[in-house]
Amino acid sequence: MGKTINAGLLGFGTVGSGAARILLEKSELLEQHTGTTIRLARICDTDIVSSRGFPVPPEILTNDVRSLLDDPTLDIFIELIGGLEPARTFVLEAIQKGKHVITANKALLATHGDEIFDAAARYGVELGFEASVGGGIPVVKTVKEGLVANRLHTVMGIMNGTANYILTRMTEEEIAFQEALADAQRLGYAEADPAYDIEGIDTAHKLVIMAMLAFGAPVKLSDIYIEGISKLSPLDIFFAKEFGYRIKLLAIARNSCDGIELRVHPTMIPSEHLLAQVGGVYNAFYFIGDSVGKVLLYGLGAGQMPTGSAVVADVADVARNISRGTLGKVASLGTPHDMLKPLRKSPIDSLKGCYYFRFSVVDRPKVLARLSGILGDLGISIASVVQNGRGKESSVSVVMLTHEAHEAQVREALRQIGSMDVISGETMVIRIENLKTLDENI
Repeated sequence: MGKTINAGLLGFGTVGSGAARILLEKSELLEQHTGTTIRLARICDTDIVSSRGFPVPPEILTNDVRSLLDDPTLDIFIELIGGLEPARTFVLEAIQKGKHVITANKALLATHGDEIFDAAARYGVELGFEASVGGGIPVVKTVKEGLVANRLHTVMGIMNGTANYILTRMTEEEIAFQEALADAQRLGYAEADPAYDIEGIDTAHKLVIMAMLAFGAPVKLSDIYIEGISKLSPLDIFFAKEFGYRIKLLAIARNSCDGIELRVHPTMIPSEHLLAQVGGVYNAFYFIGDSVGKVLLYGLGAGQMPTGSAVVADVADVARNISRGTLGKVASLGTPHDMLKPLRKSPIDSLKGCYYFRFSVVDRPKVLARLSGILGDLGISIASVVQNGRGKESSVSVVMLTHEAHEAQVREALRQIGSMDVISGETMVIRIENLKTLDENI
């Protein structure tokens, strides 16, 4: 049996307690799989008194993070406190001291990834981050290793369980956004301040990481176009179903002729597509590669034990590599750090696709003709039109689906329409991903 690998855990919250439980209770299984002993030598947290529901040796608990960072016998530093600071400072110090780092901190990697990945490469340490995207779904390893023979054309996914739960409830039970959100908070799926989940920020953090892995290029959060789901109404859910679609908060990274598309927004996808069937708090990741074709990974994207499982998978990988002297056999991002190449990013204005519009208009004659006229003048062709609510209401909804159009023209049309005296409310725009686009294989 190889040397004992010592790991220190910073952060004993939900994910930290899941990872600790696995490391403590499944040590024999991990030894069997890795051929080495993995010892959880220390757990650091501000709260080391509260019960986590399983026995923890009291001698490994500490409030002092320096007892982890300054311990030369500690091989692996596991950062699970989240946030940007002091997590960034602790991670960089651990790397500089030659410790291998495991993190679930997607915000940290999306914001300071360049600095952290560069430091890991310079100091020759492993950086594991499987748990930062997809919870227990092995998406990082899939892209970094399993799909290495492919030029990936598309990475697309439902990457936030909270948003997906809300949209599932709105679709299946025909309830309003606020009611679905309140239920998600009551069940513990949404935070008291749910902004990161419902406004697409959490999803964008994950897309940064996935795009770097998929395309071997540096990506920043500012490269991603982001829209959330908070403005969606039951009317939009209803009309989507009427047209044969479901609405999902999708993360999309696509290598197009105009560059790399990077966007997060509510998206209408055909109801028969596999992604449309992903409900509740589940996540799904959809890849299109030039050799493998289409790949779909599905599972729980968050939670104590699924995410803890991903953390321990990284610990096991590092322990194997230390034991066998194979450190650095796979670069942190799959592509060696000195071979990352900047790629041209495609701005949202260059996007080409189909659109859903819902206009709230005053119920007057010729309104539809005026709307159609502006769209037509800008080269936007209408595929379907539905008018809802004519009669007693002073305003009605006019819903249109377009044929393929350019985002820039769509934005100009909406600017002109927004200044019309017959517009009585905010216009809803949802981009559509058709089956032909989703299932393209180049």
